[in-house]
Amino acid sequence: MEDIINYIINNSGFATMKDLKDAAFHTRKITKLVEEGVIEKVKAGVYRISDIGFFENVNLSLIAVCKAEPKAVICLVSALDYYEMTDFNPHEIYYAIPNSRKSKKIKYPPTRVFYFRDNVYNIGIDTIKTKYGTINIFNKEKTVCDMFRYRYKIGEDLALEALNNYVKMKKRSIPKLLEYAEICRVKPVMEPILKGLLSK
Repeated sequence: MEDIINYIINNSGFATMKDLKDAAFHTRKITKLVEEGVIEKVKAGVYRISDIGFFENVNLSLIAVCKAEPKAVICLVSALDYYEMTDFNPHEIYYAIPNSRKSKKIKYPPTRVFYFRDNVYNIGIDTIKTKYGTINIFNKEKTVCDMFRYRYKIGEDLALEALNNYVKMKKRSIPKLLEYAEICRVKPVMEPILKGLLSK
């Protein structure tokens, strides 16, 4: 049934029953995936990857976005959620593209696009390869810095939560965090808070 999942992901997370039948998928397998909660019926004859979001620990919504927009890099709150660095559950997938690029219309999942300058877009990207597809995502350090860059738009509380949770991690790199903070022009704001958290 993995082939059905990949087919739907490649179709930006949506597929009609006609699409699936034309692709020679058996209705019995489709029904089983619905029963397992992997896909769900949006309306008569239309299916999508389930909002449950995870199948074998892989976030299919993130993969769907990265397939639909090759330059997409999962960022900000969606990256925090992926790394389990926030209690906030975003209802949209946040992704970044270069500010010189025009965003593509993604049918599903719901998305929010951010346009990053090249010097900020091109750093700290991790590529996570799974059997269902690839996720391009900013690493933890870059994500924390981006949260401070967008703290007035997304929320200062989320930026502080991200930094606090990062400091508590066993695998952390304060030098890398400060390097990205300087590039993102948030070092003067973030460094005093960071020193306070480290001194506790």
